[in-house]
Amino acid sequence: MTLHVRETPGPDDVDAVYVHGLSGSATNWTDVAGLLRTRAAGTAVDLPGFGLSRPLASRDYTPAGHADALLCFLAGRGRPVHLLGNSFGGAIALTVAARRPELVRTLTLISPAMPDRRPDPRRVSDPRMLLALLPGIGRWARAGMTVPNARDRAEQMVRLCFGDPSAASEHRLAEAAEEFEARARLEWAKEATELTGKAMVASWLYGESLWARAARVQAPTLVVWGDRDKLMAPRLARRTVSVMRGSRLLMLPGVGHVAQIEAPDAVAQAVAGMWDAVEAGRWQAGHREDSTRS
Repeated sequence: MTLHVRETPGPDDVDAVYVHGLSGSATNWTDVAGLLRTRAAGTAVDLPGFGLSRPLASRDYTPAGHADALLCFLAGRGRPVHLLGNSFGGAIALTVAARRPELVRTLTLISPAMPDRRPDPRRVSDPRMLLALLPGIGRWARAGMTVPNARDRAEQMVRLCFGDPSAASEHRLAEAAEEFEARARLEWAKEATELTGKAMVASWLYGESLWARAARVQAPTLVVWGDRDKLMAPRLARRTVSVMRGSRLLMLPGVGHVAQIEAPDAVAQAVAGMWDAVEAGRWQAGHREDSTRS
């Protein structure tokens, strides 16, 4: 197994590993990894089939398959890391922390893809997005949602994932469009996105619940959620914290699904604060909701 990564130089004795969400890549963490570079050496991974990582030989796109790949990657590093994940990547990071607690120093979850059996069509920009994950009719829905060019697709993604789309900088939009164009040339890209999305939804309905895994996490955990998240309902934030011992919640007003991109300063400040508190032995579980944003 080989994963493509993006590295941010930092202290030799502290490692942070960043995991992107569905349809994302290692570039989603550029700003936060840069802000935390004085605190930790950063490694942002492309999960199998995403970014520039080839899919696994088994073509296993299930959450378990992705978790196995990340777990093997972390096990080879030889020491625990600060693990951060967004959306689907948050669910994968949580799973790894539950299975192998000795590999995770702290855990940060940004709008993790927690099971939600009550999806609300009003919370997505196009209700066909929900149909796109279903067998049969999903192919029709995806065809109807085709975006003509990479720039339009980047802008559509911002409208969906940001609480305030105007916060997206021009150079990040250009980078996203360039990445979409590059991904379109990879033979496995479409397959990876579609099958991973379907497998994620299936995992919400069958097998061990991610909620049960969350209850087994031992690492100090920071849960970050935007109150304008259109993809993962903010109502899931409190439940997530309630089942994870050693966790705290940071709710960011006006922010959407990808807080690490939309509000990197606030996220980096909160993460650094957690690291300091854990190091000083001052991190205590609490359901306190911090509604401030720097």
